[in-house]
Amino acid sequence: MSENSINSTVCAIATPAAVGGISVVRISGERAFDVAEKVFKPVSGRAVCEMKGYTAAYGKIYDGAERLDDGVLLVFRAPHSYTGEDVCEISCHGGIYVTRRVMTACLKAGAEAAAAGEFTKRALLNGKMSLTQAEAVADLISAQGEQMLSCSNSQREGAMYRCAERISEKIMDVSAQISAWIDYPEDDTPVVTEEWLKERLGGIKSELDELLSGYDRGRMIRDGISCAIVGKPNVGKSTIMNALSGVQRSIVSDIAGTTRDIVEETVNLGGAVLLLSDCAGIRETDDEVERIGVEIMLQKLENADIVLAVFDGSRELSEEDRRLFTRLKGKNVIPIVNKSDLNITLDISEVERKLGEPLVVSAKDEDFAERLGREITTRLDLDKLDASAGFIANERQRSCVIKAADAVEKALSATAAGVTPDVIGVQLEYALSAIYELSGKSVSDEVISEVFKRFCVGK
Repeated sequence: MSENSINSTVCAIATPAAVGGISVVRISGERAFDVAEKVFKPVSGRAVCEMKGYTAAYGKIYDGAERLDDGVLLVFRAPHSYTGEDVCEISCHGGIYVTRRVMTACLKAGAEAAAAGEFTKRALLNGKMSLTQAEAVADLISAQGEQMLSCSNSQREGAMYRCAERISEKIMDVSAQISAWIDYPEDDTPVVTEEWLKERLGGIKSELDELLSGYDRGRMIRDGISCAIVGKPNVGKSTIMNALSGVQRSIVSDIAGTTRDIVEETVNLGGAVLLLSDCAGIRETDDEVERIGVEIMLQKLENADIVLAVFDGSRELSEEDRRLFTRLKGKNVIPIVNKSDLNITLDISEVERKLGEPLVVSAKDEDFAERLGREITTRLDLDKLDASAGFIANERQRSCVIKAADAVEKALSATAAGVTPDVIGVQLEYALSAIYELSGKSVSDEVISEVFKRFCVGK
């Protein structure tokens, strides 16, 4: 937890620190109604402490005897609130100064300042949500695209938690069978055979491996798809960049070497977030600045999730194009033959042999971005991610699944080596512990604190 005790009453500004229509100051804890009553006076004359949960009141907001603003008070009574505690939310006019004054008034009235993510942390500790659901709240807030929004909502509704529960139940079933067979060998307990263990443990390992295999898809949806646009100079990379971003971020010119540095832009394409990098054209050059740009481009190329390799369809393949084929070996590439509005003289079949079937387009076409979005989604298997089944959303979750998979793998190896079932049971305990850490059923305070570092104050 934070320095504040779980039994303390905390408050924070729950809306952005900017001018807007309204701002909200949230109060949570056992003394939430006492604090709100000192700050907010309903025009009805009714006492705040007498208000029922899920009701609102219009009134005046005070700091001591000084009237600050008019506003609305919403009340939520424990345990039927976001945090599971008594909660009051004061909505005032959305000026920065008046909002801070309302916050200060709540502090003077006896509340303590909430730490980052404290309201969600209290929801976790009060059993209102699991750790994976809490992590999904942060992902929901930071979502920049439709895919991330959908995935975050699935996780927030418990998709990953249910997945972890299903796997933990299977591990416990095997452990229970082993224990029963060891402790009561003379009863009618089914014999734990090597074949039975391999079948059950193999199924558990397959589920864990499937989770791990979807990690990169989840990471790209969550953090964005790193996408490098490469090709020799003057093939239309900057035109493609501008078409995708909707603004002229890259200078378009017939002069080779115009783009000397990496031009970057974040765009929403087909519901996914693309982290675009328009890279300097690949060519031999004596220009020191351009050469540095090419070197930076090669670094981007190495780390990209997907590469858009652009070729000028109106010109024959050059040695620079063919050198690009070599550089792209082993990369996830979408070849683009640009300038289809001109006479195509490029050997498309050679591009296809080296890099796969290309998109033959004109970056000036109205449907270009839509076509490319569909191709990226298909190429990266993003359409195969079933968010409702649960997926690994971050490195903490991935680490837990890896530990569980390693323990089950050791149990399988021990089974094949003829090791006694009690030793196998120890490995299953390790696996179960890792799954409990994943869901938050058994997790240290340090892990919880690390998770909530991502949160903003007020949530």
